[in-house]
Amino acid sequence: MTHWKETEYNTLLKPGVMIMLYARGAFPMANQNGIIEWYLPETRTIIPLDNYNYPRSLRKFIEHSGFEFKYDFETMEIVRNCANRDETWISGELIKAYEGLLNLGYLHSVSVYLEDRLVGGLYGVTFKGAFFGESMFSKISQASKSALIKLIERLNVCNFALLDVQFQTDHLKMFGAVEISFEKYQELLLKAYSIDTQFKICVF
Repeated sequence: MTHWKETEYNTLLKPGVMIMLYARGAFPMANQNGIIEWYLPETRTIIPLDNYNYPRSLRKFIEHSGFEFKYDFETMEIVRNCANRDETWISGELIKAYEGLLNLGYLHSVSVYLEDRLVGGLYGVTFKGAFFGESMFSKISQASKSALIKLIERLNVCNFALLDVQFQTDHLKMFGAVEISFEKYQELLLKAYSIDTQFKICVF
């Protein structure tokens, strides 16, 4: 795994520099000491937007869940909820950096509400037709999974070409996540960057 160590926060955590690094396929994580490093794995995990899996049990659950889904609403609260766990790679410095991306329109979210209470959600970074998923959280069963399905549906409506989920997990496998080579990943990046779309203004 190739990575760049964060040595000057004022440089590598500037929104413009962060987007440049994301566009190359890199993503930031804070280590146990709070030092933010940029990673560029040779094997990437994506959820194919044209070949994802929507578990039947989850479909039935969402229909009767009473969940309300919102986009780009309380985004920083979602980030803070994702960071609120015993061990987290989302440091205070990284939260501030995400706020800079939000202010420039690069950070987006899906939030899940039940009876007006935030119960789950996810967030990620976009650049043209690529969505770089960062983290998700759930306060009640199935909330984060439901948010992911709603994200996939929105990305398809908005003609996105890439949903990058970084690393493979059992949670993501159930949605059809697959590992691909970095060469294939770069091909998908190029395709995504040829698409002129925006997450925020695209409506159903």
